[in-house]
Amino acid sequence: MASHKILLIEDSMVIRKTVRDMLPEGKFEVVEAKDGLLGMELLHSANPHLIMLDFFLPKVSGWEIYQAIQEDPRLKLIPLLVMSGRKDEVTGKIAEPFEYFSFLEKPFDQKQLIHGIRECMEKSKKLAQSLKVSVSDTPTMGGTSGGGEIEQLQAKVIHLESEVAQLKKQLNQLMNFVKKKLQ
Repeated sequence: MASHKILLIEDSMVIRKTVRDMLPEGKFEVVEAKDGLLGMELLHSANPHLIMLDFFLPKVSGWEIYQAIQEDPRLKLIPLLVMSGRKDEVTGKIAEPFEYFSFLEKPFDQKQLIHGIRECMEKSKKLAQSLKVSVSDTPTMGGTSGGGEIEQLQAKVIHLESEVAQLKKQLNQLMNFVKKKLQ
């Protein structure tokens, strides 16, 4: 049984198949989105362990998806591997060094893919650790460190922010549905 779920947001059927074929058999479940709109939906519903994101996509761009990931504290902690054949256009939007994600230039081979996955997982761990350190260093009102309580509160805030984002999305979908019915 697959132990890791990868959300692969990529419009090229050839690249999606290549990624599936290059991953070690049985270790990964790959959930695919062929455009940015479906990718945005699956970000919240698929609960991926890792996100592979093409930077240039139809309907919703990879840049817009990247921004949505960075704005959501829960999604920001998921390892992210950005892919593109045009690195200069990616660096035009996001300056190097890429601190919170890894970059994989197309075309790539299996060794580069596995390296990119490992690297983005390490960057994600470092980000999570840095957030825990900064939270546990925060003093409580009494002046002592209350890291455990603060971490629990931060986790609740992240969970609530995620639920609010989901509710906003559902409300927008409902509003769009109602508008179409009224026309």
